[in-house]
Amino acid sequence: MNKFLERLNAGETLVADGATGTNLQKMGLKPGIAPEDLVIDNPDLLLGLANRFVQSGSDIILTCTFGGTRLRMKESRYLDRCAEVNQRAVALARKAASARPDVLVAGSIGPTGALIKPLGPLTVEEAFSAYAEQAKALAEGGVDLLIIETMFALDETGAAFDAARSVTDLPIVVSFSYDRGVRTMMGLKPTQAIKTFKDKGAVAVGANCGTSLENMEKIVQEYAAAAPGFPIWAKPNAGLPRMDEDNQAIYDVTPEQMGEAALRNITAGARIVGGCCGSSPEHVAGIAKAVKNRH
Repeated sequence: MNKFLERLNAGETLVADGATGTNLQKMGLKPGIAPEDLVIDNPDLLLGLANRFVQSGSDIILTCTFGGTRLRMKESRYLDRCAEVNQRAVALARKAASARPDVLVAGSIGPTGALIKPLGPLTVEEAFSAYAEQAKALAEGGVDLLIIETMFALDETGAAFDAARSVTDLPIVVSFSYDRGVRTMMGLKPTQAIKTFKDKGAVAVGANCGTSLENMEKIVQEYAAAAPGFPIWAKPNAGLPRMDEDNQAIYDVTPEQMGEAALRNITAGARIVGGCCGSSPEHVAGIAKAVKNRH
């Protein structure tokens, strides 16, 4: 049986990792450079971050493939090596995960960056094709599960889910970004999201990114009310950022506060907890400490 499903079915609460983008920026990633390019240009940087998340107590680390669809990589000089980039990213995450025998690797799949017709230029078929290519590469690379994350539109997320399901039997988690309180940019509500993707066969549904820690708790509560007992994934930002004089985002939430928020989300119904933007390995250590010491 799949290791991720085994642990979910056993009732375990799992700790996921923190942010990719904001940590890489702190480590020297220049604006305008796609993190996926680092898979080939600077794999050691990605490996270093993944290693730190493993050392911090993550049970699940995500691949650096959030923008790894052909549609999202159209500006990358590695566009024609799209599948290879995804597979190399899995190999890097696997290398970091090998430090602890129980660490799982999730293949990260993010939005294409375009809206689907009639709101945008993209057809469902184009989205499906791009997602199927990425999901196949991640599955063949050897991930334990797929996480379709930071989504906001039902049609695009449905295309991503159906595409992934068409190429692999791996467990799929679907996570939305509620950047309008408890609504996504397209007005989607948690109740509608969890009912749709639970019925489709997702093994967990959740939220990542978004706004405040308080809103994340409300979202988890709404999910749990709509689908009692169904596994929920919660990766909030380390609070709302403020900009310093150099126009850098500063996140003021402490590792202890992230740990406390994770416990509140678990009480509300979350089974997988971690962090998104602004969440450092120290924040993840705060979450892991709170989660592992709660009994």
